[in-house]
Amino acid sequence: MRGRSATPTTCVDSYHRSVPTPPQPGPELSGSDDFLSFAEIALDTTAERLPGTDRSAMAMVLLLHRVANTVVYDLESTVHRPAGWSWSAFRLVFTLWVSGPQEAGRAAALAGMSRAAVSSLSKTLDASGVLERGPDARDGRTVVLSLTGKGSAALEEVFLVHNRREAEWAGLLTPDELGTLNAVLRKLARAAHDQEWVSRRR
Repeated sequence: MRGRSATPTTCVDSYHRSVPTPPQPGPELSGSDDFLSFAEIALDTTAERLPGTDRSAMAMVLLLHRVANTVVYDLESTVHRPAGWSWSAFRLVFTLWVSGPQEAGRAAALAGMSRAAVSSLSKTLDASGVLERGPDARDGRTVVLSLTGKGSAALEEVFLVHNRREAEWAGLLTPDELGTLNAVLRKLARAAHDQEWVSRRR
């Protein structure tokens, strides 16, 4: 029998040269502080690799985004999904409950949603009897959204549960801390609408 031919050295060398070095594992994260650990590492790493980074500004946006997402997920999963609707549906229904009937585009702006999202969502809520879609008396091409009695009753029932959950989140802070946080968030919210350089949903 003929012996098995050896693999040419050049092929082996070529193969090994084409395989990239595997990335080294990053710092280990553990426990309930995973995100805070990641945030600190992200801040340190970015400042090291990109000197001149505004660390405080980066921390503000990183933490604000994370906390907002966590609160929304918690409210949706513990309050709104069990009630049979989504966080987006709650936002739209709450907007109409506060402001009364609104042209669809205006409702989208008040709810902080896109027109396309409101158009799709309002059709689903209309089919379930929560709101009604009708023509504007001044312009029949414009759709006006308004809550039904069923929609108002559902919102008021769910909001009581929603607000109790909000109170649990607020209870993580002292009254002074809560007052300061609300004042700071109002300042940012106002700036988001007053500053010309801020890009906003149209």
